Amino acid sequence: MLRTPSGGAGHGTAAADSGLMSIGTVLNVLRDEFPEVTISKIRFLESEGLVEPQRTPSGYRKFSAEDVERLALVLRMQRDHYLPLKVIREHLDAMERGEAVPPPVLGRQRDGEAGPPPAEAHTAARIGRAELLATAGIEEAELQEWESYGLLTPLADGSFDAEAVTVASLVCELGRFGIEPRHLRVMKAAADREAGLIDQVVAPLKRHRNPQTRAHAEARTKELAALMVRLHTALVQTALGVRLS
Repeated sequence: MLRTPSGGAGHGTAAADSGLMSIGTVLNVLRDEFPEVTISKIRFLESEGLVEPQRTPSGYRKFSAEDVERLALVLRMQRDHYLPLKVIREHLDAMERGEAVPPPVLGRQRDGEAGPPPAEAHTAARIGRAELLATAGIEEAELQEWESYGLLTPLADGSFDAEAVTVASLVCELGRFGIEPRHLRVMKAAADREAGLIDQVVAPLKRHRNPQTRAHAEARTKELAALMVRLHTALVQTALGVRLS
């Protein structure tokens, strides 16, 4: 449960007394659980119909406690399940209608959680360009730069795989340490080579006549990818002479 601030003397007292919060106050409440959230992100979720705050006569947004809880739910579903906003909106609308609907589990799941069949996850786990910009808190120029270095590549319809959110977040985090996107080209090239090696190994399974054998190719791909990641981590630790916790 999110903790909302209580009213006090001074500026904003009227809003607090009425149980409504400014967008700045909402931002502070949400950042306890979602440190990367921004005002532009909240405004974007509003523009997508995920929340409808009240407006003062002068046009300022005022959010109720229910609005804040709804925003938190949206952000959790994005963070934990990488769900597209359309899926989240449909789920919340169904809940408001009183329908007993299970939480949607499309897209990538957190470790240990079951996901949908591979084909369903592949088609559902996508994110639009505007949504990616808002989620990552970056500008169009930055995204274009990342694309120029091959760090992110849009799909044929202009959207991105949901994994783009993870990539964008990590690129931003590395940027805090002075590591620029151009420095990451070598990592992208290495990842492409590793993916090519895995593809070579599983290619015979993908071409097999037996449908069950072809289906086994994805499980083998995931297994090999996990081993590659572990090996990469071990090699970096060895090179640096440190051990990651």
